[in-house]
Amino acid sequence: MTRTTPPRPLDVEALFPGLAAFRGTTTRLHPRPGRPDVSASSVGGPMLWPADEPWPVCGEAHGRGRGLRPADIRRSRQVLASAWAREQAPGPTDEERKLLGELGRKHRIPGASETDPLPMIGLAQLYRRDLPDLAAGPDDCDLLQVFWCPFNAHGPGRYDLELHLRWRRSWEVGEVLTAPPQPLVVGSDGFVPEPCVLHPEQVVTYPFAGLLPEELCARIDAWEEALEEEAEESADESTPEPLGYQYDLSIPPGWRVGGFASWHATDPSPMDCLTCTAPMHLLLTIDSSEWDGGSGSWKPLEDQNQDQSQSQNQPTHASATPTEITVGRWGELNVFACPTGPGHPHRWSIQ
Repeated sequence: MTRTTPPRPLDVEALFPGLAAFRGTTTRLHPRPGRPDVSASSVGGPMLWPADEPWPVCGEAHGRGRGLRPADIRRSRQVLASAWAREQAPGPTDEERKLLGELGRKHRIPGASETDPLPMIGLAQLYRRDLPDLAAGPDDCDLLQVFWCPFNAHGPGRYDLELHLRWRRSWEVGEVLTAPPQPLVVGSDGFVPEPCVLHPEQVVTYPFAGLLPEELCARIDAWEEALEEEAEESADESTPEPLGYQYDLSIPPGWRVGGFASWHATDPSPMDCLTCTAPMHLLLTIDSSEWDGGSGSWKPLEDQNQDQSQSQNQPTHASATPTEITVGRWGELNVFACPTGPGHPHRWSIQ
């Protein structure tokens, strides 16, 4: 099924003509649970990985001998999905709650060392043929593969993520690795993605307001403040929340490639290439949700129709968190690439 972003609530360029000079595009990935194969772009699906090539591992010393078992995480999700899908008395039974408690226990791996190579988790693979806004890879590479370590235990503060990105030429892969190594335990369930197929959709996007020219940013701020004052003065409780440039008109939520990064959690930070100092471009956004209460105007039309057909007793959040990935405290991970040297090291930030 395709996914279609609703038209924006208003024509933002008609309201602020100066934005036309900054218009861009981004490709929303719209991941939804499915059964992708190695030939497909996917989140959490099987990787097109050569059988004779070492699988990415985390070699940084950190605690990795205690955590949740990936099989238990997946089983817990299945139990919850089945429980909420029941027409009669939806929700976990007492017996299911007991099982969920057991599946949520952390386990210790006897003899595990902090320096043992830890297999990374395959997070996503993206083919350029599917995604018009995916940046070009080095040396004609057409496939980007993304991995991460399943523990927040890196960097000086020991709370950072560890990513590994690999570009490759898909046509050069011969025998494919069918049973890649997996970590025995992970730090939290948010590191384990559900296999998802993608429904790419290219949409128009605009930069984060704080990165626009000062005069244009001030006009947008004044417009938003006027809408908020009008909403506060209204006595009608049915009045919808006022529109916002950030959450309704500029940068869509969810997984996407290309476009502009959001800096809603921190001040904008220069992302310059550490190799050549060139300003880096947004390569990929990995989001904890596809939309939330503040960004519901981006909810695809097909998902709105699906929710309307569901029983009132069933939760409607499933399509908002299809990958089951959690970045930090329900944030998003923005990965940047160098436009002049695609092979230069990537950088990233969490918002």
